[in-house]
Amino acid sequence: MHLRVTYLYTVILCGCAVPGMSQAPSPYGRPINIDTAKKVAASALAEAQKNNWKMVISVVDRGGTRVYYEKMDDAQIGSADVAIEKARTAVRFKRPSKVFQDMVASGGAGLRALRLSGAVPFDGGIPLLVNGEIVGAIGVSGDTVDHDGQCAQAGANALH
Repeated sequence: MHLRVTYLYTVILCGCAVPGMSQAPSPYGRPINIDTAKKVAASALAEAQKNNWKMVISVVDRGGTRVYYEKMDDAQIGSADVAIEKARTAVRFKRPSKVFQDMVASGGAGLRALRLSGAVPFDGGIPLLVNGEIVGAIGVSGDTVDHDGQCAQAGANALH
């Protein structure tokens, strides 16, 4: 029975990995430090403020542990946990959380993503890369998933 379950999870994970990866995933690097995490969050926050969106921003290290967190005044309470989980999705699976959103939206075999433990299928989680290595991830929640993704991307762009 154990072999059967292991095989099933291997098949599911491999099936889910293909759509989001046209190349080998980036390796993990040194964990993000607090100054860099603040810089990333500040860029995401600036994008949210520019558009008058109330957001929650979470930056995690390569292990998914929160390094920096900010909740804007009047951001919806439910987004507090969602932002953290979007960041953890991005760092754990080495890809933007939008990959899982797109898989679910495609239906059929893409619905397998709903069964992946720890995968939040909503845009707004993006791995953070320094010198081609994943140092952490940003997760943003509070408005539409498109707006969440836009703010997360602004944060990730702060590293370029």
